[in-house]
Amino acid sequence: MNNAAVAIDGLHVRRGTTTVFDGLDLELPRGVITGLLGPSGGGKTTLMRSIVGVQKTDAGTVTVLGEPAGSRALRRRVAYDTQDASVYDDLTVAQNLRYFAGALGFGRTEVDRVIAEVGLRPQSGQLIGSLSGGQRGRVSLATAMLGRPELLVLDEPTVGLDPVLRESLWEVFRALAAAGATLLISSHVMDEALRCDEIVLVHSGRVLAHSRPQELLEQTGTDNPDAAFLALIRDDEAAREHGSTSESSAS
Repeated sequence: MNNAAVAIDGLHVRRGTTTVFDGLDLELPRGVITGLLGPSGGGKTTLMRSIVGVQKTDAGTVTVLGEPAGSRALRRRVAYDTQDASVYDDLTVAQNLRYFAGALGFGRTEVDRVIAEVGLRPQSGQLIGSLSGGQRGRVSLATAMLGRPELLVLDEPTVGLDPVLRESLWEVFRALAAAGATLLISSHVMDEALRCDEIVLVHSGRVLAHSRPQELLEQTGTDNPDAAFLALIRDDEAAREHGSTSESSAS
């Protein structure tokens, strides 16, 4: 049996009149941190939504932890933290987490655990509306961590954070992976690629690279992720332009 955390075969997605994916194939291994990277508008969020089963797809299959994406059986096994914090401003940190924990059938011990792990114990009694954007994001991440899900899909969880907070969150991500969780973390900050076990570069609805960070640098002959990604994007755009030119000449 395929032991991939996520297996995508021939995924087709259209949003309005725009084709986002036209036959995407991708497999993500279990127990590692995979960075989903690429420019804004390249399809990262649509891909994550497809994996958690909230995106309407036109064709293809998405299998998550051995089950069809979005199945009831995955309700407690998969967590999704959206880019916009999914919390209530008129409740405190602890009240938010107790609400979500109750909906999932977890008790106060679980709430205390995730508050501590995201470093918000001093703010546990504060209203969400009084927190900074980074703190609100950490509360949202804490809700995703309730119940120790096997797969966490995190949409730009470090956006807008200062270097110290980013470092502290990456310590949390590493601890989750060390405990056996699989993490898919999207970002448009390319230097975060070096923190991941594997990286997937998505551009214009296609996977341009899927490898370990060091392998990507070696493949492109570059010394940093920004240069590597730019080289791959330039090569891809040149190949597409050449293909379009060839087709026009042939016709």
